[in-house]
Amino acid sequence: MPTIQRRRRYPSDTTTAEWALLQPLLPIPACQTKKGGRPEAHPRREIVDAIRYITDNGTKWRALPADYPPWETVYGFFARWNRRGVVTFIRDQLRRSLRTGLGRCPYPVTLIIDSQSVKGASTVSRATRGFDPAKLINGRKRHVAVDTKGFPVMIMVTPADMQDRDAARELLWRLRLTHPQITQVWADSAYVGQLVTWAEDFLHITLKTVSRPKGAKGFVVLPRRWRVERTLGWIMNARGNARDYERLPQHSEAHLNWSLITLMTRRLTRKKTASGWAKKPKATG
Repeated sequence: MPTIQRRRRYPSDTTTAEWALLQPLLPIPACQTKKGGRPEAHPRREIVDAIRYITDNGTKWRALPADYPPWETVYGFFARWNRRGVVTFIRDQLRRSLRTGLGRCPYPVTLIIDSQSVKGASTVSRATRGFDPAKLINGRKRHVAVDTKGFPVMIMVTPADMQDRDAARELLWRLRLTHPQITQVWADSAYVGQLVTWAEDFLHITLKTVSRPKGAKGFVVLPRRWRVERTLGWIMNARGNARDYERLPQHSEAHLNWSLITLMTRRLTRKKTASGWAKKPKATG
């Protein structure tokens, strides 16, 4: 493996502490396995930094700054790691570390789900996009499941014209297969109806809804649901997620996961105090 490292100059680049968290979670290079293979031409940290740069800034792959590895190499790692489940593995391991650090069980039993529609760029094909009449958006819809702390558990991208109840069936089914400990899911009123009975009868998951108070006008903070809405807000902090540019929905999911991975690594690398997570120090003098 090359030892020369590029100078870290962009806000999205990993810190030494962040890289110490991420490096053990990446797959072993082929050249270090029994089957063998060619040594990788570029350090893994530079590959991760380049992927984070694309997600954070919404830049075209071909417009990747010249001090990163070639864009073809970076894109190859991005697609391969996502296809092999490496990205979701990293996300899940970081979530478990965060929950453990907060004194919680690493495996959540209660989740909160919601969706978010975003416009699709011209690179998004007609087959993978749709029109959301409620939000007047032509593009894709992100369906997100988080734990009670707002940490991501699952992300699924569909055409924007897919109803939340229909997408929730697929989302809940995947959750049952990958997280069998889940017993309860909170959602908004868009998920009511036969979905509640179906989830209870076939998946043994209790689906509960949180409705707006009667007579409420404008924005209202709803119990439990505000955590998933906050997570959706975190996602939008990365400019690459403000609009969907990817041809493949699974690559859109990868960018969403990478943005949350960045947030979780930064939270994990904060200094801890005896009472928990360190707070921002007050200005003195």
